[in-house]
Amino acid sequence: MALPQAKQDALAARIAGLSFAREGWLGAARGEALARLSAMGLPGKRDEYWRYTDPSGLVAAEAPRAAVFDDSDESPVFDGIDRLKIVFVDGVFDAEASDDLSLAGVEIERLAKAGGADIHWARDVYGVLEARGQVPVQRPLAALNSAFATDGVLIRVTGKAAKPVSLIYAHKSDASDAILHHCVKVESGAEITILENGPAAARFSKVLEVEVAEGARFHHIRAQGRDHERRAVTHIFARLGAGALFKSFTLTANGVLTRNEAVIELNGDEAVAHVAGAAVGDGNFHHDDTVFVTHAAERCESRQVFKKVLKNGAVGVFQGKILVKPGAQKTDGYQISQSLLLDEDSQFLAKPELEIYADDVKCSHGSTSGAIDETALFYLRSRGVPLRAAQSLLVLAFLAEAIAEIEDEAIAEDIRSRLEGWLARHEH
Repeated sequence: MALPQAKQDALAARIAGLSFAREGWLGAARGEALARLSAMGLPGKRDEYWRYTDPSGLVAAEAPRAAVFDDSDESPVFDGIDRLKIVFVDGVFDAEASDDLSLAGVEIERLAKAGGADIHWARDVYGVLEARGQVPVQRPLAALNSAFATDGVLIRVTGKAAKPVSLIYAHKSDASDAILHHCVKVESGAEITILENGPAAARFSKVLEVEVAEGARFHHIRAQGRDHERRAVTHIFARLGAGALFKSFTLTANGVLTRNEAVIELNGDEAVAHVAGAAVGDGNFHHDDTVFVTHAAERCESRQVFKKVLKNGAVGVFQGKILVKPGAQKTDGYQISQSLLLDEDSQFLAKPELEIYADDVKCSHGSTSGAIDETALFYLRSRGVPLRAAQSLLVLAFLAEAIAEIEDEAIAEDIRSRLEGWLARHEH
């Protein structure tokens, strides 16, 4: 069925200034992604999975401008963690600011350099997981990314990484429009932690594809913030083998529009996948978490834990689905999405879903919205805690379940201290 003319015109306008080299394995993958995108067209507000979030700022021909935020009053996120740093400035790799890409147990290459080869391990990952994630729900912005990403990193993990790999995104131009694509392949029994932080660009598109083999472990922690005017759409596509572990946590503060999608397949028995997020929004803030977890093997576990704190008209969205395929017996699927509304102007929109085709499973989902507990607030105030400080303590307690999904306590503490600092600034 042909695309409506309006969708054809919108797509043509969006990709008019974009191009890619067609050589090597990457050129072939880009061509296939462009074909998928051309068949789908760009998302619109009438599309089911965009009914709560207006994608116009993400699909416009030109990126809306975003003032560069001055964050010199605080140290960078993860600054106290020993890590290998890879820096992108407005989507462009910064070799001088980055560390040497050598790390025991890990092979790291830039996408822009490795893509011209005829044969590369990443050809079995790049665009492959994204294409699988297009069914049953179309994700055209991910296909656009696969077709036109300008750079990224390819990470192959063969042992236990000596330290985390840290992807740092700096925003320097108020008109930047960055498209990055990363691939990670964690071999059997290997383990790695990926850290991400920074606003990246005025408009930012990023895809992360992760293949986690049998018995391998993948940890992912990212901090998005605190640029007030940025727009971002990110996708994580993950495929897990038997006994594999995948854990991802995202902290988001500020931003006009953020859409984080995660599409995870548990294909091997006894695989475990946890996805969590904590968002703090004030004013002109729209934050959307859209998650789709597929159980396709026996005795697998998944958790979705998302908490949002909203005030002054901020909007939070959660769309989460657990699909249990026939034969995926002994599935343990858990999903919780909650919001703390600090005023009557803010809004939380939730669409939790379960679709189950096996009869021996344990699956649950829940979603709640509410204000700060007045009894708890009175208890703290009666013991001399100032009002703003008491509210911050209760906000941190509300977000604790999501932060607890971070296994590394040093990283978890960095996230907690970052939140405490942000909340303290709003006390005055």
